[in-house]
Amino acid sequence: MSILLDGKKIAMCSDHAGYELKSIIEGYLESQDIQYQDFGTNSADSCDYPDYAHPCANAVENGTCYPGIAMCGSGNGISMTLNKHQGIRAALCWSVELAKLARQHNDANVLVLPARFIEPVLALDIVEAFLNTPFEGGRHVKRVEKIPVK
Repeated sequence: MSILLDGKKIAMCSDHAGYELKSIIEGYLESQDIQYQDFGTNSADSCDYPDYAHPCANAVENGTCYPGIAMCGSGNGISMTLNKHQGIRAALCWSVELAKLARQHNDANVLVLPARFIEPVLALDIVEAFLNTPFEGGRHVKRVEKIPVK
């Protein structure tokens, strides 16, 4: 069980390029009895990542879900969209170390994966690291608090 979940569902989303990886991650979460809410997409048909990123971000912001996991081809577009939301700190991670640092130093609340650039086994390791790494607090708190929120 993840230290981050606290009884909430993970918010999941992807575009068409991330659909296959999202399905693999959802299968892993199910095998671990971790609940999630899938905000789409629901196929590999071409689609627009903002259509899924916004509802995912809203769920994390309003506390319905926590944390989030999102993916698109490069991870950049969906990350940019997620980070337009005031309460979102989405971190694009392509290694276990980056996922740990995103949690430890930045209190990231959405993990973003570049689906076309990482293998599924690595993606699952990154998810595991993200879900099980606590925010260190301390000197990092003042930095996170300086991220502008309206």
